[in-house]
Amino acid sequence: MVPTARAAALAAAGVVPVVLWPRWAMLWTWLALVVLACVADALLAARPRDVVVRREVPHAVRLGEPATSTLTLTHPGPRVLRALVRDAWPPSAGATDNRHRVAVPPGERRRVRTALVPTRRGDRDADLVTVRAFGPLGLAARQASLPAPATLRVLPAFASRRHLPSRLARLREMDGRAAVQVRGQGTEFDSLREYVIGDDVRAIDWRATARRGDVVVRTWRPERDRRVLLVLDVARLSAARLGDAPRLDAQIEAALLLGALAARAGDRVDLVAVDSQLRARVAGSHGPGLVGELAAAMAPLEPSLVELSWPRVTQVVRDTLSQRALVVLLSALEPSAVASGLLPVAQALSKDHTVVLASAADPEVAAIRRDRHSADAVFDAAAAERGELERRAVAARLRRRGVEVVEAGPDELAPALADTYLALKAAGRL
Repeated sequence: MVPTARAAALAAAGVVPVVLWPRWAMLWTWLALVVLACVADALLAARPRDVVVRREVPHAVRLGEPATSTLTLTHPGPRVLRALVRDAWPPSAGATDNRHRVAVPPGERRRVRTALVPTRRGDRDADLVTVRAFGPLGLAARQASLPAPATLRVLPAFASRRHLPSRLARLREMDGRAAVQVRGQGTEFDSLREYVIGDDVRAIDWRATARRGDVVVRTWRPERDRRVLLVLDVARLSAARLGDAPRLDAQIEAALLLGALAARAGDRVDLVAVDSQLRARVAGSHGPGLVGELAAAMAPLEPSLVELSWPRVTQVVRDTLSQRALVVLLSALEPSAVASGLLPVAQALSKDHTVVLASAADPEVAAIRRDRHSADAVFDAAAAERGELERRAVAARLRRRGVEVVEAGPDELAPALADTYLALKAAGRL
């Protein structure tokens, strides 16, 4: 039994008879009457445990976008259910106004809705639904917490999709659907056209020129149906905070933008998430549904506080790929970790594939390097500068082993990686 504010007000009203007849017997008599009234009111309330609760939520929603949790309350009891219903969710689900007053006649049902605006990526599991049923006098209530399982999958925000139209325009130019044609080794022959001023003389087709009597050139288009493997590092270095979010979120944004771009370019995209073991895999998907599958696979991933197993990465790459492909390693350019892990396997990977290391840099490091306002700040700047020199040195060592290195801030990593992909495609290196 849960007493209400009305019960407290009724008990406080007993001050009047106690003042008029100042006896202990009057006080205890009044309190006994209040307790009996509350008990009787609670017994006349509908049984909350008889209520059948069903919760419905969307299968998935993007981070920061609104969603709705719908509760359906079915009351089979003989009395009217006057209740306060609480739709409980974890704080990261962003539930607002999750307490609802309902009145359900016997044998009927009612629906109540709770607005959700999730603030974290991943699976958000709903909590119990609490039903507090009040008696006809509103003095007391009976309460029960009922299970109504539901899971809301919060997908990555994919804020980097704003960069997709400009990269697709460049891709259309490379693909010959615009006026610009791409020429170079490793691309596929497209067609012949008349020579215009500015064309590369190396593209002249002399046999066709001799047959036609006019100078004609060959046009090329980027190769299609190539393999792109995204390797997502979910080990301890992905847990580092870059601004308000972990490094893993920046890596996910870069993977989504590159996956969308490569799919539109006609390439086949696979994804694996690895720490000390394989955490997620997307394989065999293509077309418009690829980005959705990538987002769904990466949504529940969280950084694990273990070292990344580079031998495991090498094995996963070999098991996934049977031909030359573009392998994108979304990890941190951390000198100690790269020297002990990636460098020994970089040369082996680059012999068989085109390898790109994409790393999200900490924007606070650049600010620390510029700060000179105090002696402590100078020492911090010197340490940050030393770390930057070490990163440049290890990046140079990776490039000598045939690995392309892309390092940018969390917001710039996705477009920088997309530009690198387009440059490699234009050069025929995929």
